[in-house]
Amino acid sequence: MPIEIPAAEGTAEALVARSSTAIGPLPGVILYMDAFGLRPRIQEMAQRIADWGYVVLAPNVFYREGSMAEIAPAVDMTDQEGREAAGKAAFPRVGRLTPEKALQDINAWVSALAGLDGVAPGPIGTTGYCMGARLAVRTTTSHPDVVAACGGFHGGGLATDGRDSPHLKLGDARARFVFGHADHDPSMAPDAVARLGEALKAAGLKASNEIYAGAPHGYTMADTSAFNPAATEQHFQELQALLDTTLKGLPRSPPEAGLPRRISCRSGHRHGSQQGNE
Repeated sequence: MPIEIPAAEGTAEALVARSSTAIGPLPGVILYMDAFGLRPRIQEMAQRIADWGYVVLAPNVFYREGSMAEIAPAVDMTDQEGREAAGKAAFPRVGRLTPEKALQDINAWVSALAGLDGVAPGPIGTTGYCMGARLAVRTTTSHPDVVAACGGFHGGGLATDGRDSPHLKLGDARARFVFGHADHDPSMAPDAVARLGEALKAAGLKASNEIYAGAPHGYTMADTSAFNPAATEQHFQELQALLDTTLKGLPRSPPEAGLPRRISCRSGHRHGSQQGNE
C-alpha cells in the first residue's frame, strides 16, 4: 500500500520498498519515476534497489494532477502505438511540473524519506528516469549536505540553453553522479551530453557521463516498447556501484561481461568506453 506525504500543494502518495533480507537501519534512496507515473514497473525497480540494502521512496510527483491510479496508463505500452497514446496524456503533465513546483516538493520528499522507519541517519541517494532524472539532479543540488549519490538514466533536458536548466546548479552539489544516456535521444543529444560533462568537470565532481550504445529513450521501462534488457542491467550495475560506494563505503565491483558497450561523449563527439570525470 502507498503511504501519504504532505506536499507543497496537497497530499501525495508514494511507494516504499524495503529490503527483503537486510536488517536496518539502512540508507535511504529517492526514486523519481518517468512520465508514465507510479505503477508496477516502478515498484519492481524500487524493490530491486531496496534488496541491495536500502529503503526506497518513490513519490507521485504528479499528485497535483491526480492519484497514482488516476495517472497510471490505461493502455498497453509494450507496443509503440500504445506507448505513444499513453504519452499524449503523460507528456503535458511533465511541462506543468515547473522547476519552481518541483523544488517545493523536493523538500517534502527528502523529509519524508528521513522520517521513514528503518532509514539510517546520514547521506541519501537519488535516482531518476526520463524527466525524473531532472528531479534527481535538482534534489542533489538543492540539498548538497544530504544527497551523496545521484543517478540519472535516459534523462531528458538535463543541460539545455534555458535559464533553469538543471546543469547550471551543479556547482552547488557535493555528490557523485552516474548518468546513463539513451542513444540517439533528441531530448538529450550529444551536444547536451557534452554540455553536462563540461558542467560536471567545472564543478569538480566525480561523475560518469555516458551514452549507452543502441539503447532507446526509456530503455529501463519493461512495460513499454522502449525496453532494452541489456542496457537495463547495465544501469542497475552502475547504480548499485554508485550507491554502495557512496552510501556504504563498499569497494566497486568489476563490470560484468556481456553488457553493452558504453560510450562517453566529449564536445559532441563519441569515444570508446571511458569514464567521464571519474
